[in-house]
Amino acid sequence: MMSVLSWAAVILLIDLVCSETLLPVSTEAYSLQIHYQTLTHFCFHAYGIFLGQILWRMKDHVHKIQTARIKERLTHTSTVIPKKGTIHQPLNHFDRKNDKTFPQKFFVNDIYWQHSDGPVFLYIGGEGPLSKFSVLFGHHVDMAERYGALLVALEHRFYGQSINSDGLETENLRDLCSQQALADLAAFHNYISQRFSLSHKNTWISFGGSYAGALSAWLRGKFPHLIYGAVASSAPVQAQLDFSSYNRVVGYSLMNEAVGGSKKCVAEVKGVFEAVEAALLTGNEVEVGKDFGCCETPFKPEDKTELLQSLADIFMGTVQYNEEGVAFSIRELCDIMTNKSEQKEEAYDRLVKLTVMYRAREKVSCLDVSHEKLVLELRNTTATSSYRQWLYQTCTEFGFYQTCEDTSCPFSRMSSIQSQTELCSQIFDIPQDRLPLHIDFTNQYYGGKRPQTQRVLYINGNIDPWTELSVVWNDTMVDNDRVILIDGTAHCMDMNSDKSMDKPALHHARKEIGRRVATWLKIAALAP
Repeated sequence: MMSVLSWAAVILLIDLVCSETLLPVSTEAYSLQIHYQTLTHFCFHAYGIFLGQILWRMKDHVHKIQTARIKERLTHTSTVIPKKGTIHQPLNHFDRKNDKTFPQKFFVNDIYWQHSDGPVFLYIGGEGPLSKFSVLFGHHVDMAERYGALLVALEHRFYGQSINSDGLETENLRDLCSQQALADLAAFHNYISQRFSLSHKNTWISFGGSYAGALSAWLRGKFPHLIYGAVASSAPVQAQLDFSSYNRVVGYSLMNEAVGGSKKCVAEVKGVFEAVEAALLTGNEVEVGKDFGCCETPFKPEDKTELLQSLADIFMGTVQYNEEGVAFSIRELCDIMTNKSEQKEEAYDRLVKLTVMYRAREKVSCLDVSHEKLVLELRNTTATSSYRQWLYQTCTEFGFYQTCEDTSCPFSRMSSIQSQTELCSQIFDIPQDRLPLHIDFTNQYYGGKRPQTQRVLYINGNIDPWTELSVVWNDTMVDNDRVILIDGTAHCMDMNSDKSMDKPALHHARKEIGRRVATWLKIAALAP
């Protein structure tokens, strides 16, 4: 058993990683109030995790498409209006002397909850705004209808509307970390339990995708007395500073013939990035800038890196969100890169064509490659984007920097760990040499890819680069039934409701998820 001193050290470490300062600590948590309001809506679904500007834009585009599709479907099939509420959470759950709070948004859908002892399905918000669709649409909602569950969803602190007006100031971001987010969820569990007069007979199961998928797994691990089971979709539970394997998987996926890739496609991509980089380094910046529709000519070394990263983002986002609504699928992208329609057409010309098509489809007038402008955007403490907050979390907890210094990377070697981590010191004054300490703590605290937690189901698509940081094998010593790997699918695709056009492997995976959840509920019901 740990001594009181040992537990105090753990809590102090949590506070150090969250805030960069040591404060008096406490495990006291709750000061909750409820206020129901009129409905608004935001994009629904798991947010992908990345830093590139183009990738961030592609993520937003995916969510807009998903929202429009869901809204159209629900207009014809559902009249359910979920309740929207706000609770006031402590800014720091571990400091009893700090009485500051922030407003945290949540949604409740009780339309399927027919019995007082029915289960509770908790949808966890990630690094972006939470939508009412989080309790209206998705595979977890389909299962809630089947099993008579109460649906609740909580927005992540410091994202969307769950932030104070001065929350983006650097000194206030120290209260943004996963440990505080888990404490928010525990407090929310307490509030919902009181509000709906729940007891131990109400089985709680958490759901989340991407970063929120990791939170779902960690919530079960840290609060097993509150959460009976957890579904973690595309969950990167292993923090990693240099996430070079992301681009290795991108290369493998671009070679995967089952999704439209080929070895020729990857060879063309590698060759064309070498050609663009060579052109930029031999005095052809003006021509390259015009060819790719840059907003400004990339004369500065850091602007050259931004351009090459933006071009790589098109390929990276295509793989991560294959067939989910981004500008291209892997099949179309590789067809463009390998189709020599004109005898004298080079790979460079095809990449220019691809970029023109991307800009037209995403309605981007020009590629913004100014590193100086990016830094100014990230320093903006009034911005509505989630970019600043997520960068802060990568600097203080996770890393996840998708570098290209590995020989397997099909893009430019100029995307280095140095070029990506320097933003931590530029924006937040966090020294680059502190990052390994932060990441080591995260893995020690949660267990990385070897968690000792039962009843957590990890679901991944085998072309998703984030699979590299998730749990993809069964462990007979812990849980021999905890992994579902879906052939030919990308990031978080299992979270959507079943569609007739989905791949057979995806249909099968959702049935298997439903079977596991049903088993958990049956076992929980037998408990005294």
